[in-house]
Amino acid sequence: MVAENLITDNLAPLRLEDTGHEALTIMNLFGVRHLPVVEDTEFKALLAEDEILSNDIDGQIKNYVFPKSPTAFVRTFDHIYEVMRLMAEKNVTVIPVLNPENQYVGMIAQNDLLNYFAASSSFAEPGSIVVLEVGKRDYSLAEISRIVESENARILSSFITSRPDSQRLDVTLKLSSNTIQNLIATFERFDYVVKASFDESDYLDSLKERYDALMTYLNV
Repeated sequence: MVAENLITDNLAPLRLEDTGHEALTIMNLFGVRHLPVVEDTEFKALLAEDEILSNDIDGQIKNYVFPKSPTAFVRTFDHIYEVMRLMAEKNVTVIPVLNPENQYVGMIAQNDLLNYFAASSSFAEPGSIVVLEVGKRDYSLAEISRIVESENARILSSFITSRPDSQRLDVTLKLSSNTIQNLIATFERFDYVVKASFDESDYLDSLKERYDALMTYLNV
């Protein structure tokens, strides 16, 4: 999945002739805090709600001061992981998408990105969650996979969280098995630290609570 496949049809970019008040109205309507400013097909800037409030909201956007080289954008061919990384790094709710000729072609909204991951097979398939703590030098996904498969389960997805100033990693596994008590015992027998585990019902309840909380925060 690449960026151009996630472009939203619901949002249009701002024009230089739009006012700050019009921009805020659109942001509030769609539950975002950023919108790209585009002149013809040229991406000018990613305008934040705070920037509007610090300017004349009744004035036109063309009177705002924009950076000479906008950096918060992705290319049509960028992978979805790069989209997610940049949105988190820049702390933005939408990300503009440019083609190889630097022309603006659309934007990706944070909600669409979240919905894509929520609907992906690794999240949608039934299963359980296990969080392991391992040393950076000891981490081997191949070894972890062999342990999982020895208990007749499969790894549907995995991701790693590193800690600043630490030689330890958290490895989060989404597994195909609904019952994981035997697997947890096997991990512990191989000296893995199991930090957390959730069977399917616990996982779904927790995921729904977190998703609802996030949607409330985003005012969606």
